[in-house]
Amino acid sequence: MLEVAIDYSQAVAAIKLYFDFGNGFDEDSSIYLPLKLSRVTKRLFWMPTGVKAIRFDPLESEGQFTIRHLRCVWLMPWFAHDRLAHRLVSMHHEWRGASKASVIPLLKSRAKKQKRHWRELALAEYSATFERVCVTRSYSDWLADQPVLSTADRVAEATALSSTPLISVVMPVYNPNLEHFKCCLDSVIAQAYPHWQLCIADDASTDPGVSALLADYVEQDPRIHVVTREANGHICAASNSALALAEGEFVALLDHDDLLVPEALLEIAKALQTNPEAGLLYSDEDKLDEQGTRFDPHFKPGWNPDLLLSQNYVSHLGVYRTELVRKVGGFREGYEGSQDHDLVLRVTAALPAEQIVHIPKVLYHWRAAEGSTAMNSAQKGYTAEAGLKAVQSAVACHTPAAKVEHGHFANTYRVRWPLPTPAPLVSLLIPTRDRVEILKPCVDAILERTDYRNFELLILDNGSTCEKTLAYMQEVAKRDPRVSVLSWEHPFNYSAINNFGARQAKGEIIGLVNNDIEPINDDWLTEMVSQVCRPQVGCVGAKLYYPNDTIQHAGVILGIGGVAGHAHKYFTRNALGYFSRLHLIQNLSAVTAACLLVRKSVYEQVNGLNENELTVAFNDVDFCLKVREAGYRNVWTPYAELYHHESISRGADDNAKKRSRASGEVTYMRATWGEKLDNDPAYNPNLTLVHEDFSLR
Repeated sequence: MLEVAIDYSQAVAAIKLYFDFGNGFDEDSSIYLPLKLSRVTKRLFWMPTGVKAIRFDPLESEGQFTIRHLRCVWLMPWFAHDRLAHRLVSMHHEWRGASKASVIPLLKSRAKKQKRHWRELALAEYSATFERVCVTRSYSDWLADQPVLSTADRVAEATALSSTPLISVVMPVYNPNLEHFKCCLDSVIAQAYPHWQLCIADDASTDPGVSALLADYVEQDPRIHVVTREANGHICAASNSALALAEGEFVALLDHDDLLVPEALLEIAKALQTNPEAGLLYSDEDKLDEQGTRFDPHFKPGWNPDLLLSQNYVSHLGVYRTELVRKVGGFREGYEGSQDHDLVLRVTAALPAEQIVHIPKVLYHWRAAEGSTAMNSAQKGYTAEAGLKAVQSAVACHTPAAKVEHGHFANTYRVRWPLPTPAPLVSLLIPTRDRVEILKPCVDAILERTDYRNFELLILDNGSTCEKTLAYMQEVAKRDPRVSVLSWEHPFNYSAINNFGARQAKGEIIGLVNNDIEPINDDWLTEMVSQVCRPQVGCVGAKLYYPNDTIQHAGVILGIGGVAGHAHKYFTRNALGYFSRLHLIQNLSAVTAACLLVRKSVYEQVNGLNENELTVAFNDVDFCLKVREAGYRNVWTPYAELYHHESISRGADDNAKKRSRASGEVTYMRATWGEKLDNDPAYNPNLTLVHEDFSLR
């Protein structure tokens, strides 16, 4: 086991370990490990016989660094096998759902068939789980460029407020690290906004230093109120005891070792000036290591109810209207570890979207001490079980038949929505022209790899002349009664072709599908139909890969490149994405029409695709925005996986006429949606509009 901790100046860093067998060092005999700033990073490697020398490269490019920890530890085989199996079932797409115990036997079986040593196969699979990333700007550099309000400016802003609601900071306490606890208390006292009350419930701490410290602070500031519980009741009971002290119109949740930035409550008060009816406000956050270094910022989207069912993205800083918290019964015992997730799900269940306010600023530092959930969400397994229970409770209120299961990573969840009975007919529309070598794999794969049976497949032929293509279309329509071929004898217009197909479709659900799509998982359509049948949902998109297993589409982010770009494009199939978002069902402003489902009634309500101004590009983005404007939520699901050989049949915009058309489509999108393109609620204004990788702006 290689263990490395390095402080470095670059945006990202990775080490390499090289082995010399007597002929010098080369890339073929090296291992790669991306580093985590201020953290010990570990990976397994096999030490072969005959090694003459080892070379350690601390960085891949020139920069400053300090090695804080470096060692190699010999492992017993059973432990090495256990760690390897754990990594594969946690991080590798092909091993999801497998048990740890099955990994090594399966690897040996596969290796035997491939006539190779099982360890060679195992280490290749293991190495594939270490994502290679390239970020151009570090968080520390980004922070250095951010404007900092002076104390005088903060006081002036607080004084200028026309409304100054009391904010009660609710804090359960149990045997904290006293130094961290003191810093936490000091961060509240240092707030630029003076209209606060700190409500602390000491949950029968056994450390006498806790009560002594609290007594000192109560004496220092009359805004600090403490109740000491006679018996330890855990975090929910303690939080309710603290909540009982709250006199403010709003309550802010603070853990006993975390920190508020000095302007945290001021920013809340400022947001309430423009959103006086708000019931929930939440901010961005980052983490704080043992050396006081800020890292791992979470720049969150605006209100995203499907993402909230997938993970507690709201988290810190969360500020709630007090009457709403009390109305839902405060913190529910039995949900310890995910009590905040449970609370936000219950408070927002009946809250209009316009009363949920996201402040895109880092107002909260989550301390990442050894053993904390901030350091590693897998540290506390009970939190994931409590979160599962909270999400199940939330969906059961309106859809009792929905099932919730654990997601691919700790503290993430998947909701399986029920299908209507009977299952609705889906009309899959596939525009095409010639290129049977593209069309045939697509159609055959859909017919063979789709466990949802109630669909019709309409091939929309846009003037094919290739005899093999015409013969195939005739043959497949004769072979499978679900397939029909409709002729569209007009110049290519993607929007018009699909609108024509939608008018001929018999299904309640329209599926826009490119002719270069190939399903991977048999339940892809089942998953998409279960999402699109929800009344509040408009468009549903899928997770698409290039043939080399890198991401082609994981939803659309508005504003990238001026109009829109695909989230996480070119990330590997194993990648987590930004805060695991490559593996979470979520709301996005738009999804690609390469594989999109929408109810026919919604399609008709917004008059389908724009066939006048958007004949080729951006018609799907425009369509999704029209659907969103009509009051529906667009959903992207990672549980419908398909390959996409992007634009092979249409070709590139490589002549003057095509470039002129593309320029006109960009102009139309900017004129029609400009302001909305620059403010995607599913994204964050602190993130880049140049790249598709969620890096810092």
